[in-house]
Amino acid sequence: MLISDKQQEANRQNAQQSTGPTSPEGKAAVRLNALTYGLRARSTLLPGENPEEYKQLWDDLLADWQPHNRTERLYLEQMAVSQWLLARLATGENHIYQHETACDKQSALLDRVAARRTRLERSFTSAMGELKQLQKERLARQPQPAQPVQTAQSVQSPVPQAPYVMSERPQNHPVFCAPVSPDTR
Repeated sequence: MLISDKQQEANRQNAQQSTGPTSPEGKAAVRLNALTYGLRARSTLLPGENPEEYKQLWDDLLADWQPHNRTERLYLEQMAVSQWLLARLATGENHIYQHETACDKQSALLDRVAARRTRLERSFTSAMGELKQLQKERLARQPQPAQPVQTAQSVQSPVPQAPYVMSERPQNHPVFCAPVSPDTR
């Protein structure tokens, strides 16, 4: 749809009057209006969130998955951000239960939270599956070491297995555990 030259000039003049908030209160009120959130946001952390907690999540995933190239790190980043946003979503859901009294409004907000949770869980699971596949393919491409010839002596003295060691902290918190599905590829 085309607009007239007169309307276009009026739009330009009106735009010159729109300078945004000038007071500190006004600027504070709109500072997060253009916030980009999600997997590709400039900053994953919002004001008030603890960067050390995110760093710990990243370090834990890094230790578990040990990516070897940029692509593997990108999938790991997708997993970390998904888990971080799931934790934030849980906090928001709790806030809805505590502060929203209108049942119809609460129900609508909780529906949106559930849909977002589903997308984030799918994102985590998808990234984990892709990372598993990449690592499996990378290992398959690596030359396999020659198997040593077993002698009668080596068969008789097996190497003792190390005992299983439990982790130092519980890992079964629902926010930080994604369902693990078997790789069917």
